[in-house]
Amino acid sequence: MTATENPVSDEYSLANYANDPERISEYSVWNSDVTSAIHAVEDNADAIFTWDYNKGSRPALDKLYEKAKTSQWNGQTDLDWSIDVDPYAVLTAADPLEVQYFAENPESPLYKFNEKEWAEVGVESFKWSLAQFMHGEQGALICTAKIVETVPWIDAKYYAATQVMDEARHVEVFAQYLDTKMGGIDYPCNTHLGLLLDDIVNDSRWDMTYLGMQIMVEGLALAAFGFMHQTTEEPLLKKLLRYVMADEARHVAFGVITLKEIYQDMTAAELRDRQVFVFEAALRMRDRFMRQEVWERMGVDVKDMVKFQLSMPDELRVFQRMLFSKIVPNCRKLGLLDTGDGWLRDRFTDIGVIEFENWVDTGEEYMELDEVTKDRDAEEAAR
Repeated sequence: MTATENPVSDEYSLANYANDPERISEYSVWNSDVTSAIHAVEDNADAIFTWDYNKGSRPALDKLYEKAKTSQWNGQTDLDWSIDVDPYAVLTAADPLEVQYFAENPESPLYKFNEKEWAEVGVESFKWSLAQFMHGEQGALICTAKIVETVPWIDAKYYAATQVMDEARHVEVFAQYLDTKMGGIDYPCNTHLGLLLDDIVNDSRWDMTYLGMQIMVEGLALAAFGFMHQTTEEPLLKKLLRYVMADEARHVAFGVITLKEIYQDMTAAELRDRQVFVFEAALRMRDRFMRQEVWERMGVDVKDMVKFQLSMPDELRVFQRMLFSKIVPNCRKLGLLDTGDGWLRDRFTDIGVIEFENWVDTGEEYMELDEVTKDRDAEEAAR
């Protein structure tokens, strides 16, 4: 579905569309052949050669490229895969208020779940999250290869080539962690994530690949990785996430730096098209984290669970809101929040995430995350 066809452009139907349980509860329509290991998407982009090899003509991109070359890591030698992992021990304690909301409300599909069932919900949710991270990283691998092909600037091609290697490494380590530490890869790509990845790959405009992947998917991933890094004490996963986060911060910065230049010259109509795309992507990523596949596996009615999650009080939506803590400030820096009479600001207000607009954007944050990673590695090596 393209942005111009999207129902979120219809103000009258916006609220109903955003919170439609029928749409959100779909969890298997994206992959019509679940037995196939291959999913093909038409790529409508032109391959762009540039004969301008003037490296450094865009200093911010050149700086990012030089940083990326010295920040490569090897998932096989820099991570200790001999560490034993107990899937039940790796989990952190759930928010007691959230557990109370789901366990003690008679209208909850999880009403009166016993202790064993709650433990299974935790393990399955954890495995599901890691699987979606892995699928999203493959989407980033495909999209960044497309950026190498389609962006007309040599500095951007150079940097994007380093990100292709980063994404391959991310897919590798998440797959290995799931396979060797969590009992296997049990969950397919979530419908809402899959549809978003398809749209990003299918779009012929090179800046939309940046917007969809570098700003939206990677921005949300950076926030989600940070949340998991803070809440887990499992040493292998914690170090894996730290390395991945340092890479991801550079990736999001790549999108911010590039699109800031491009969007300065776009018309109001072109920018509105991108605002609509951003909001649709935001909805799909919010909907993805309702864990439809987990509830289906647990024997819980998916539609009922989606309805119950949609009615969750705002004070219990901390995790869902925090996922947008990187996206909103980056959209502000790109000028997308307030262009066109603040259309996107109003939409982010509608879904309760505008509070993050003044948080730090990722244009320079990657330097800090990279240094933190190096400092912690040096501390570990000295022990």
